[in-house]
Amino acid sequence: MSHDVRLTRRDVLQRAGLVVAATAFPAETRLFAGANAQSGGVLAPGQTNADLPISEVMTRLSTYMSQARDRTLPDDVLEKAKWHVLDTIAAMVSGSELTPGRAAIAFARAYGGKEVATVVGDTIVCGPIEAALANGTMAHADETDDTLAGPWHPGCNVVPAALALGEQFGNSGAHFLRGVVLGYDVGTRLLAAILSGFNGSHKLSYGIGGVFGAAAAAGCAASLNPQQMRWLISYAAQQSSGIESFPRDLDHTEKGFIFAGMGARSGVTSALLVHAGWNAVNDILSGPDNFLNANSAKPNADLVVEKLGERYDVMRTNIKRWTVGQPIHAPLDAVEALLKKQLIDPGQVQEIVVRYAPGSITDNSGPSDINVQHALAVMLVDKTVTFRSIHDKARLQDPVIVGLRGKIRLEPGGRGAGARPPLLQITLANGTKLTEDNVGAGVLGTAANPMSREQLVAKCRDLMVPVLGATQTTRLIDRVLALDKVSNVRELRPLLQRSNRGGAPKLSEYPNAK
Repeated sequence: MSHDVRLTRRDVLQRAGLVVAATAFPAETRLFAGANAQSGGVLAPGQTNADLPISEVMTRLSTYMSQARDRTLPDDVLEKAKWHVLDTIAAMVSGSELTPGRAAIAFARAYGGKEVATVVGDTIVCGPIEAALANGTMAHADETDDTLAGPWHPGCNVVPAALALGEQFGNSGAHFLRGVVLGYDVGTRLLAAILSGFNGSHKLSYGIGGVFGAAAAAGCAASLNPQQMRWLISYAAQQSSGIESFPRDLDHTEKGFIFAGMGARSGVTSALLVHAGWNAVNDILSGPDNFLNANSAKPNADLVVEKLGERYDVMRTNIKRWTVGQPIHAPLDAVEALLKKQLIDPGQVQEIVVRYAPGSITDNSGPSDINVQHALAVMLVDKTVTFRSIHDKARLQDPVIVGLRGKIRLEPGGRGAGARPPLLQITLANGTKLTEDNVGAGVLGTAANPMSREQLVAKCRDLMVPVLGATQTTRLIDRVLALDKVSNVRELRPLLQRSNRGGAPKLSEYPNAK
């Protein structure tokens, strides 16, 4: 469909004629501007398009959102929310040492604004919009942040937004956590409602899910009422954006922005505009030119409110073990399983076939941590993948790694009996074929095979100790895991800051991070 919006002189005259013709009919029988015919709305005398009724979906959603700050969470949901907050903070801390994180901190220092919110991994305190952008970008500077089917990355959007406005409004830890859970729920549902429109559209689902998740968390932090929540959603809808071009990103910087920093910033902006007194469209989810129809030919509005208060999407969100894109985890687990059975000399590898999606976003992507061929080559050579090894840019040109990457072939899953190749098959120079098709209960960290509390803490400790030191890291972990008892989230600030920053990121500081 063409979206050329240039108007000729004839277009203008024709539209003017339609307006004049419309005035010839009684107001009570006239559909507003023709476009409203899609929703069947009829305006009463004296009404304008701004008076269209608010849909049941929007009413339920905005009411639920406004009540979230006072809604007690089930114990398992509360515990899991703390895990994801800790996981996201660890991603921010480690991300502050990478190129995108350094760029985010430099931006916050240059355009800091009013001293309200913490920038993680630094000493600067700046405006909440700038802090959300910086912290979000840091949270996705690496691929260690959480993921949720949709797809989107909720933590790196939702947590920075909740933290920035939690500090501005002095939220308690319990209030903060409720906003985080709300963000996961709202971002997931609004994305699900329009997902049918993404095929072939080149749109980026991560940015759209992110802005609504961040906006919901920010609106909860600001204690907005139902009417204000409806305006918040409208401003978030106007800012929802993103293009599926990130595999061509040079070093994950733009990806950190569009996957996280952009959504966190836009969500906080939406909440602050409404909190400052701005109004907006009452219901951007229905009526003419609504958000759902703008993004899908067949949207499903019912999914926006499906099982609100029953299904908590933080419970379905993946926590990553490896610091790489989520689709790469299963192949890495398969290589690890093979290596436990026998030694594999990389020099004897003739071919590697992986059941994967050729042409997907992790197929030979530019950034090393979303490149499946690079990750598998590093795994075969080092027998593991660490934070340090996957971010060592020099290894992208290492002849041994480059040679192995060239031997990797991605094979689609296929259909029908016998058509599905094994997850991993390695052929050696002597003709021996090594296969691995069973990764046990599933990828560690997923809903099917969740991490334990101890495994999560170990992961976060490995990521944060080289930046914050062992003592501060321990105190931060303990405080986050008891966040529901914290009276004011501003208490986290000294534990999130780093006073000894200086120089370029030093990957040599990360010998054990994974």
